[in-house]
Amino acid sequence: MNETGKRNKIMIIGAAILDVLVSPAEKEVFETGSSPAEDIWISFGGDAMNEASVLAALGKKVYLETVIGNDAEGRMIQNRCEELGIELCDKVSREEMRTGVNVVLVQKNGERNFLTNRNGSLRKLKLEDIRRPYPEDIGILCFASIFVFPEIGKKELVKIFQQAKEQEIIICADMTKRKKGETVEDLAEALSYVDYLIPNEEEVFLLTGEKNVEEAANVLHQVGIKHVIIKCGSRGCYVSSKDKKMQIPAVEGIRPVDTTGAGDSFAAGFIYGLSQGWSLEESARFGNECGARAVQQIGATTWITM
Repeated sequence: MNETGKRNKIMIIGAAILDVLVSPAEKEVFETGSSPAEDIWISFGGDAMNEASVLAALGKKVYLETVIGNDAEGRMIQNRCEELGIELCDKVSREEMRTGVNVVLVQKNGERNFLTNRNGSLRKLKLEDIRRPYPEDIGILCFASIFVFPEIGKKELVKIFQQAKEQEIIICADMTKRKKGETVEDLAEALSYVDYLIPNEEEVFLLTGEKNVEEAANVLHQVGIKHVIIKCGSRGCYVSSKDKKMQIPAVEGIRPVDTTGAGDSFAAGFIYGLSQGWSLEESARFGNECGARAVQQIGATTWITM
């Protein structure tokens, strides 16, 4: 780790929203017009908010770079960050913006579907919203989801990652499913700066065009990514670097209740391990543990308060 004592903070860049969770939610509701649910509640969500919350709960000092509205929902997020000790930018709240709210329909098997507000803050982050140069006490930067923000494309990603590399900051990145048929070749320059890429299987198969994790990881290495960690759900994760490739099994005996935010909890657990100076394998195993704890509770980060 680069100057661990002085650069002990982690910056997470991405979305911070609220989730309205309904469990269980089955398709019959669209036929009957009304259906009772065991639980309906509001939880904090968004890839960056989830990762930052887990890291802060684990004792890390975290910056969260995001945008929210100057509204009741935005104030809920600000209050939650204050409770956890997450540092927000002074200009995080925007008068002209509505804070994003997702409706998460959780099925009995733990799988979920999302209703997202296209007019909310979920996809509104722009390059100019991110502080650069970055604070000098940052040791790790994670861009929480490539493909989430329409205004942050390959050119903007290059600028974000290039600045971090110039400051000798370790770069991590996660992603969602591509939106416009993007390929590895399209993002090659931006990805070449990434030290640790943390996608899931579906996302990486779409991006690379490959059908197994080994070949997908090799394609990503070819554009310069040093370490690829692929989340494989109930099968754990696949870890690939220049000199080490391994399948790390998931935690056994887990009964999933809600998979919302499981990948974010995994990423946060993995980043925590990196920040502690753990090995690649140790960090990935801890990521599995955090993901396993997340799926046993309704809500993306409910488990950190249990």
